[in-house]
Amino acid sequence: MPAQPDTHSTPAAGGAGGPSGPGGPSGAGGELLLAALLDGMDAALCAFDADGVVTHWNREAERLLGWTPEEAVGKRGLAGWAVRSADADEVESRLLAAMEAPGRQVHEFALLTKDGGRVLVRTQSSGVRGADGRPTGLYCAFSEVHAQIDLERSIALSEALFEDASWGVVLVDADLRPAVANAHSARAMRVGRSAMLGRPLGDLLSQGSEELEGALQHVLARGTPPAPADLWVTLRTEPTEGIGADEPKRRRCWHSGFLRLASPLAEEPVPLGVAWLFQDITDTKLAEQEAARLRFRDSQLHRAARAAAECENPMEAATVHLDFALAGFADHALLDLAAGPRLVRAAQTPAGAPGPCPPAADSGIPVRYMDSHPALQAYERGSSIRSSAGGAEIPGWAAARSWPDGTVHGLCTALRSRGRTLGVVTFLRGPSRRSFDRADVTYAEDIAVRVASSVDLAAVL
Repeated sequence: MPAQPDTHSTPAAGGAGGPSGPGGPSGAGGELLLAALLDGMDAALCAFDADGVVTHWNREAERLLGWTPEEAVGKRGLAGWAVRSADADEVESRLLAAMEAPGRQVHEFALLTKDGGRVLVRTQSSGVRGADGRPTGLYCAFSEVHAQIDLERSIALSEALFEDASWGVVLVDADLRPAVANAHSARAMRVGRSAMLGRPLGDLLSQGSEELEGALQHVLARGTPPAPADLWVTLRTEPTEGIGADEPKRRRCWHSGFLRLASPLAEEPVPLGVAWLFQDITDTKLAEQEAARLRFRDSQLHRAARAAAECENPMEAATVHLDFALAGFADHALLDLAAGPRLVRAAQTPAGAPGPCPPAADSGIPVRYMDSHPALQAYERGSSIRSSAGGAEIPGWAAARSWPDGTVHGLCTALRSRGRTLGVVTFLRGPSRRSFDRADVTYAEDIAVRVASSVDLAAVL
């Protein structure tokens, strides 16, 4: 801890005179000011004049070793009271050498306490020079080695977290803006490290910023939460070139931990911000969701097969398969069977609220599908066709396809049995659901195989 020469330019209150220097405090007011500054320091500090006489001894030195300023100031050297006599020559020679050496000198010594104990301290000593440039004394700041090591460990940990950590670390200030960020977090945000700082979180995240800000506000108000949280976010920026440029925007799951930071120097805890640590666990979460979805769908197929086996009417069995398939998969289902070149409605869920899929009356009237309708394409190709209006409802889009109002996603799958296409089953979703993906197509085709078997059996009977 560097100090200016004027720190030692006047004697401590009640002590012997010390080395003088230019610009030092003068008079009683200066002595009081100097005493207050020394006693307010967090480090223990003592000073010596050119003859090795103690001129200053602050309250932290008294707390650490037990010697009061009145007892310490005026003593020549440390031998016999603050240092063992056997070690005094070595300790004092190394300390006094700092008067001639440039910069600060760092040493470790064992000092004696007033009650006879020993304390291993780390010292930083520096010489004090007068107006003519000649050495006039030195000061020595010291603290327990363990306390110094703890401080150095804390600093090293902080630097490691912000440089080498394999997870994102962001220090968010009380205004919920990033104040410090490590390289990993910048890569996760897909922005430059400096570009993150001072910006609202909404500038970095298009979705999930409200949840993140709510979590940060909770931590500032209530303290560190008992467990980490999984936050789903969507980045506002994506790379336009280089690695990852061809990735579509997608939701990411960040496993996040929060720590409230408070100033250790305040009498009452004053929040400085929140340390936010996170890891991207999107792939793991998606794999867990996919595994859970497959388990549920396998269970539904098994339950549907057992329920359909109890049906005397094969067409009833076909609708049982559709009823079980709707759970967690779609809002509506339509079953259209081939009647010549056209499709005739055989079963459908209610047009209003989702419900079971009972058989429809056999009117023999073909369904009025427009040309290039997804159901007709699926029937002609003997495969599956997906159709979507996007994430929001478009007026007239569902009506043009003869689908219930509110439909925004459709999946049409051909019913194949014994080398023939018997019809089409259509699954529909509203705007609250995502569009159908390849896994959904595979599940729909598994359902269609079972429905087609029941429909084929009904035709035979």
